[in-house]
Amino acid sequence: MTPPGNALFPDTVVLARNLSQRVPTADGMLDILSEVGLAVKAGETLAITGASGSGKSTLLGLLAGLDQPSSGTVELLGQRLDTLDEDARARLRAGRIGFVFQSFQLLPALTARENILLPLELAGRPDAHERASYWLDRVGLATRATHTPNQLSGGEQQRVAIARAFATDPEIVFADEPTGNLDADTGAHIIELLFGLNASAHTTLILVTHDDVLASRCQRRLHLVAGRVREEAIA
Repeated sequence: MTPPGNALFPDTVVLARNLSQRVPTADGMLDILSEVGLAVKAGETLAITGASGSGKSTLLGLLAGLDQPSSGTVELLGQRLDTLDEDARARLRAGRIGFVFQSFQLLPALTARENILLPLELAGRPDAHERASYWLDRVGLATRATHTPNQLSGGEQQRVAIARAFATDPEIVFADEPTGNLDADTGAHIIELLFGLNASAHTTLILVTHDDVLASRCQRRLHLVAGRVREEAIA
């Protein structure tokens, strides 16, 4: 499936054409994704839904340039990812892409504030320390600045992860099951925080979820079944 048009439109920040991913198994090659195509415009919110094993997280990783497809192409922020080596892809993401993961992915030896500070320093932000404190306050954790992840609840860890994702003023935030490890009430608070920050920052948000409530908050929904796009619903 290929999006219409042959050119990358000026307001398109992610474009995938005929994206497939195959991996070897004991029983032969397994198709995780098959000829997926999509285009995401700046400022859009897109939910990628589907059952476990449908290829959602694999697709997110390919769109973000964390992995390489077996075939097909991805253009991220105007760059063909298959023309870049791993270091160049990392440089493209630095400061321009934010991530929120189901397992939080905070560095255990760093405090909450230091976890937010790290991507700011890597992006060379001269106001890194001020922004780290600002974003910690934005997510309501100013009093927990010196706490390490094991001293924080799951909801608090995800708030730190969200602050880290938005702190560099990214153009795109990728979120992989951001409420997957949280109870319903905590997850609801995280959803409100995520979409509230995203609306104020005018960031493109692409998220993977099996949660219909979370998916319904997005403008568009891409549904995967066994690695293929079966439907795309407007929320």
